[in-house]
Amino acid sequence: MVKKAAPPRKAKEELKPEKRRAPAATKPAETADIMRLNRFLAHAGVASRRKADELIADGQVTVNGEVVLEMGRKILPGDRVEHRGKLLKPECFIYVLLNKPRGFLTTTSDDRGRKTVMELVERAGSRRIYPVGRLDRNTSGLLLLTNDGELAEALMHPRYEVEKVYAAKLNEPLRDEHFEALKKGVVLEDGPVRLDEVAFPDSKDHTEVGVSLHSGRNRVVRRIFEHLGYEVDKLDRVVYAGLTKKDLPRGKWRLLSEEEVRLLKHFRKPIGPGAATGANKGKVVAKGNNSAPPKLTAPPKRRKLD
Repeated sequence: MVKKAAPPRKAKEELKPEKRRAPAATKPAETADIMRLNRFLAHAGVASRRKADELIADGQVTVNGEVVLEMGRKILPGDRVEHRGKLLKPECFIYVLLNKPRGFLTTTSDDRGRKTVMELVERAGSRRIYPVGRLDRNTSGLLLLTNDGELAEALMHPRYEVEKVYAAKLNEPLRDEHFEALKKGVVLEDGPVRLDEVAFPDSKDHTEVGVSLHSGRNRVVRRIFEHLGYEVDKLDRVVYAGLTKKDLPRGKWRLLSEEEVRLLKHFRKPIGPGAATGANKGKVVAKGNNSAPPKLTAPPKRRKLD
């Protein structure tokens, strides 16, 4: 029996290169060089982003000579942006933390020639900076100064509830009934005020009281104690938005670290040098400028003062 010849093997097919789909086109991402128009205006110091949107809608902003009404317009390198005919350039932001002494006004200038906090930060750079909020002339402690208008507006806005901790020195010991009243909150002429925490840094000295609150009303801490019949001999802000006075002597200033700025913009507690940490949140400096803040503690049982 004759065997049939096997059919010739087919040549191996050449492997064809795999076709890959081209990535879908994406809109240019917002970077340091490419940013939304309202952010560009905020960085140029014109206004906050919210206010910038109003300026854009009002037709006050031009890009490359054309009026732009689109809120989401991206600004590219080389674009010429003008506000009311004035050429704008994004500003480099600076953030200065000052341990303000008593006797200085929280203002950029004073027509009566009194000392202002600007005299203390003259060497912070050539860029013009402004105080965020204010401390009374006779109140010492932490004060933030910056040229970042958007961040300043956010820190001062009530809805963001920025934490502030003060150490108050009263003209007489705080009575137990007033201590309990402070824990419940008091009603001032402009409405109720609630304290987050109130305690004595030194259990043996009830003229020193630590208070933590989020209210940003004018002279609110002094008015709280005056409402109860006390005079505040000294008032010191020892914590502001998570920043503390650690390693920052009275009358001195320092620049915030990049990490502190990043966390501050997210309204979280900074963890860099000179910042509060989870271990010392809600603590108040009782004495001195550079000591670690002691823990707020409830008052011991004691006999009521006559």
